[in-house]
Amino acid sequence: MSYAGKNLRYLRKLRGWTQEEFANKLDVKRSLIGAYEEERAEPKLEVLETLCNIFKLSLDELILKDLTAPKGTSFMEQRRKLKMVSSGSVEIQFVPLKATAGYMSGYADPDFLDELNTFTLPMLAPGQYRAFEIIGDSMLPTPSGSVIVGERVEDMEEVKNSNTYVVLSKNDGVVYKRVLKNNRSKNKITLVSDNPVYEPYTVNSDEVLELWKAVYILQKANMIQRWDVNSLAGMVNNLQEQVSSLQKKIN
Repeated sequence: MSYAGKNLRYLRKLRGWTQEEFANKLDVKRSLIGAYEEERAEPKLEVLETLCNIFKLSLDELILKDLTAPKGTSFMEQRRKLKMVSSGSVEIQFVPLKATAGYMSGYADPDFLDELNTFTLPMLAPGQYRAFEIIGDSMLPTPSGSVIVGERVEDMEEVKNSNTYVVLSKNDGVVYKRVLKNNRSKNKITLVSDNPVYEPYTVNSDEVLELWKAVYILQKANMIQRWDVNSLAGMVNNLQEQVSSLQKKIN
């Protein structure tokens, strides 16, 4: 019995690659990856050899050994965990702009999350992290296309006023905003943009599906904007006035 198709799927998910990305690495059509994983077709020898080179396995291990079989922990999972422990890195799932719409329905689906690419940042403390690509100018000077690395917030009580969060809500999807809690109404939060052109708005707490506290912002060097000092000072003052006004209203 050949475990090639089953192992191929397992190894792909282990690296966090989509079928399209895996197909490009193996130089085959994406449809073939699906056929291999569903065991409708057997991978050709050259494909198996490429797999062996990528994952440092022998042909015998790839074809005859079920790498997913639980023996405490599978061979590849042991290697992966050892690597993560030795590097001190935390694995971060990345939600690119093209996956944002699907994230609304798949944020709690392990199969969907397993399809997301992952990366690591060695400076992070232990915890659950996710990264989101943002679009638009509502959080300037953080430019469109930046990636926000967020740490999972399990309880609304943990939210700190005026800090920035990635918020997943039923009506607005994924947004990156400053969050203000409403002391008069515990079931509402106010989302504030750093760009004062955008008006703050209120969201019911029961509409919030996930909250991720922003801990790092990743952006390309050529995306960093140069600001006139006077313009920047005016923007900061405007934002502070907005926040102060909102705090007075909700207190």
